[in-house]
Amino acid sequence: MTAVTKDARRGATGRTRGAATGRHRLGTAKPHEAPSHASRLWVLDASVAIRWVLAAESEPDAERVMDKVVEEPGRFAVPELFAFEVFSVIARHHPDPLGAFRKAILPVLGSGVLRHPLSEKLAEASVPFVARGLTGCDACYVGLAHLLGGAWLTFDSQAHRRLAGAGGSFLLGQGVPEGF
Repeated sequence: MTAVTKDARRGATGRTRGAATGRHRLGTAKPHEAPSHASRLWVLDASVAIRWVLAAESEPDAERVMDKVVEEPGRFAVPELFAFEVFSVIARHHPDPLGAFRKAILPVLGSGVLRHPLSEKLAEASVPFVARGLTGCDACYVGLAHLLGGAWLTFDSQAHRRLAGAGGSFLLGQGVPEGF
C-alpha cells in the first residue's frame, strides 16, 4: 500500500495532488437500507481526479473530495478503467504526465480505495445505464455504484441528467453531498 500525506498534494508544474494515508474497511449497507451520506461508499469519476491534477480544471468540490479520500480512502471505489481514463487526459494536457500520474493518482489507487475489475457482474449492472444513453465507461461507474450500494461522484452534467430518476449519482460543481 502506498501512502502519502496531504502535504504532498501540490507539485511545481501543473497541479498535482497525492493521496490518502491508511487503509479502512469498506462500509456496507444492508440491501434494504440506503446508507447515509456520512457512511456511503462513493465511486469516483475520472472527471474528479482530473481536477486534482490540471490547474485549468481546478474546482473546490474536487478539493473537498480529495480531502475526504485522504481521510477515509475506504469510503471510495473506482472501476479499473478510472486509471486509464485519468492517464489519458493527463497525457494530453499536463506538462509532466508521468510525474503527475505518479504523484497524484498512483498513491490514491494504493491508498485503500477499492479498485474493481470489469467482471461479468459489473457488466450486467452497467447495461441498463447504457440503455439510458451513457457511454460504456460511464455506465461502469454507475453500475459499480449500484453493485456496492453507493453513489457515483461526477462533474459530467450530461451523464448525470441521463440518470434522472435512476438515482446513484451526485453531480459535483455546486457543492458536495450534505453530510459528505
